[in-house]
Amino acid sequence: MSKILDKATAHFRNQISGEMGKVFVPEWEDTIYFKAANTLKEEAKLIELAQQGKTVEALVETLIMKARNEDGTKMFGMADKMIFMNEVDPQVLIRVVSEMNTANAVVSSLESAEKN
Repeated sequence: MSKILDKATAHFRNQISGEMGKVFVPEWEDTIYFKAANTLKEEAKLIELAQQGKTVEALVETLIMKARNEDGTKMFGMADKMIFMNEVDPQVLIRVVSEMNTANAVVSSLESAEKN
């Protein structure tokens, strides 16, 4: 592997294994932990859904991909997708995923600032 590819994979491993963010959801009386990074395959799926105009589906899949229990295990599975899409308050979903994405943007900005 080239040196730059070694650095790229090390950076991604740090993103995945790094400290998790968390969002408290008062309506659910629980905290959702989340990882900052998705794999390229996961990102491609979300982009494809968004390009197809399936924004709600992309939102739900973002939650399913990112949400973790405190121990880092996945909180939800794809079997939960239809429940989220049909039986959960969409305003809460939007807020939770927005908070996750905002936290990721802040972390990325801080990391960039630290390097400069």
